[in-house]
Amino acid sequence: MATVKMSIMVWLSLFLWLSVDLRTPVGEAARILAVETVAGKSHWYFMSSLLRSLTDAGHTVTVFTPFPDGDRVNYTEVDTSRDFPMKLDLDLMKTMRDYSDPFKLTNLMSKQARYYCDAVYGNQKLADVMAPLACDRYDLLLIEPLGFDCVSYLADALGLPVIYSIPSPMITFAERLFTGHVSNPACVSNMLASHAVPGTFIQRFTNTALLTYSMAKTKYDQLVTLFMDPRPYDLAPTVNPSIIFQNGHYISESPRPVTPNVIYVGGIHLKPAKSIPKDILEFIEDSPQGVIFFTFGSTIKVSSLPGHIEQSFKEALADIPQRVLWKYEGEMKDKPKNVMTRKWFPQRDILLHPKVKLFISHGGMSGVYEAVDGGVPVLGFPVFYDQPRNIENLVLNGMAISMDLLSTTKEKLSDAISELINDEKYAKNAKIASNRFKDRPMTPQQSVVYWTEYVIRHKGAPHLKSHALNLTWYQYLLLDIIAVASIFVFLVTFVVFKVFKCIKTFKKDKVKTQ
Repeated sequence: MATVKMSIMVWLSLFLWLSVDLRTPVGEAARILAVETVAGKSHWYFMSSLLRSLTDAGHTVTVFTPFPDGDRVNYTEVDTSRDFPMKLDLDLMKTMRDYSDPFKLTNLMSKQARYYCDAVYGNQKLADVMAPLACDRYDLLLIEPLGFDCVSYLADALGLPVIYSIPSPMITFAERLFTGHVSNPACVSNMLASHAVPGTFIQRFTNTALLTYSMAKTKYDQLVTLFMDPRPYDLAPTVNPSIIFQNGHYISESPRPVTPNVIYVGGIHLKPAKSIPKDILEFIEDSPQGVIFFTFGSTIKVSSLPGHIEQSFKEALADIPQRVLWKYEGEMKDKPKNVMTRKWFPQRDILLHPKVKLFISHGGMSGVYEAVDGGVPVLGFPVFYDQPRNIENLVLNGMAISMDLLSTTKEKLSDAISELINDEKYAKNAKIASNRFKDRPMTPQQSVVYWTEYVIRHKGAPHLKSHALNLTWYQYLLLDIIAVASIFVFLVTFVVFKVFKCIKTFKKDKVKTQ
């Protein structure tokens, strides 16, 4: 009897072993090299969340970052903060002058991209990693791309497949470079557009003009620099990304066609709620009418608001029955009695509190997802980059109102705040958006781990890359086909014309001879 039981146990063990999913060599932790190329905190929040998912899954990560958090198990940082200018606490008016116009911003981004590439490759420790005799060997490169391709140089030198980390909507003018395709400007808004969907002729026209200009300007600047002052990374063979992790979701991104290797992982930075500091919690819970949370994130200094605009906010907020948590640098003069100011608030935890009635925001992607996840209506004051489009997508979902910051008055603010809080449709739509946001087949963290391991399993997953990447721009736009078809039509028309002309001449000659 014991022998029979032992045999059954052996066969059962063998069956279970054969049933295990052996697709992934997960027992062998992958070694991943990550590089953050932009010194913006929102960029790093997204990248660090991707890396946290991978290290929690047992993979080993070495990251070059301008925002070091400290080493931990399976995770090693190389501090690059001295290589980059930090984009923190910027003056509001200067930022709007420099960045709010999309055409002007395109010029600036084109120039900054090369500056950032120089900073990345100027780091000696990264140069050591790229050296032919370097001891460190990796399985994968995870990097944030820039407006033109300089990351292929690193990927080619190391012989690694590449995964892109994009902390914003798709960078429209670089979409062809990243995926091989260009989104139709008739139905897909440019990343820098001020509308969620191009619904009017003017919007479609400006959308097309912005796409054409940004692509042409970026290519022109690249060619000029290549001719005048080439860098080693300009001459590297292209290594297209196997996967693109984009900080997108169908709440913040209107439906659009994407290639199979673009994976939406919007909200990956969201963490479970933690306890709110006691003084802030008491301030929230002692407010019978609830609270409003007001912040412009880590990039913009709210205290740099023009005096008359700040005064409009103070007067409008002083008249409402709710209490207000206002992220504000320094001491605020004439602070309303119902307002608490801090240089920092636990934003994620506050937006999950049931007493929060409204979020006043600039429309940064991290805050957008935190508001959507918490089901909180938004009053948006977009400043630059993708913020206008982010807010307009919330407006499209019926959970937000967008306002122009520089034309703000007390009356406009009061009306907007009153509408958002007292009209139940905004809170209802915010809850609907929240439910849609959370309804996924797998979490963003699981998606990151699965697709990263998929790329490693399938040796760079070349089968996910669009064939459009192999076409020249004129082949992609079918200009060669159009040219041949046009020539054919012209020749047929010409021949027909000549035949009819000959027939007509023949008839005339025949009449004369008669």
